[in-house]
Amino acid sequence: MVISGINNYMAGKLFDKLEREAFRGGIQARTKESMRWFRTRVASIKTVNRKELQADARQRARPIFGDMYMMMYDPKHKRTLPYYDRFPLVIPIEPAKGGFLGLNLHYLPHSLRAAFLDQLYDRTTNEKYDNTTRFKITYQLLKGMSGKKYFKPCVKHYLTSHIRSRFAIVDSADWEIAIFLPTESFRKSSMDAVWKESRKQIV
Repeated sequence: MVISGINNYMAGKLFDKLEREAFRGGIQARTKESMRWFRTRVASIKTVNRKELQADARQRARPIFGDMYMMMYDPKHKRTLPYYDRFPLVIPIEPAKGGFLGLNLHYLPHSLRAAFLDQLYDRTTNEKYDNTTRFKITYQLLKGMSGKKYFKPCVKHYLTSHIRSRFAIVDSADWEIAIFLPTESFRKSSMDAVWKESRKQIV
């Protein structure tokens, strides 16, 4: 199945198009049905132009904790890391030395991203899903959550000096679309190998 006019797509327009299609199909947002619908729909998108995706989004020079962003990143210790993601889909959660701790959802396979996002929907500031809605989470809170520890492979320490772009904002209404887009850019290992290692960390 190919989504008309979407392969090699430009971004905010992509979010808008998928939202309109879901609305016309009677899909209710933030439900198991919508997760399945977006995952199936986005599966036909083989490539996404990351630079255009960023350029088409609202941007910030500095992140707000609890928002979701796309960004370019060049790790300080990339030579010794077994693998890393050059284009994190990240939720900054708290300050850390020289930068912040963030959840990079790309480290989970799609099915587990959906399960983790479903967990996190219980930890939002409100249920408006507008510009005021963000996740209300910390590392300590994540460690204390019941159920599977999806956060473990996602927690990364990002250094401000190694961020190579502005922060492209993913609106709360688009979270369940963004998690399925093929924007991960892993280096030194394949996507499947990274996900295999991530599964080992979740208990």
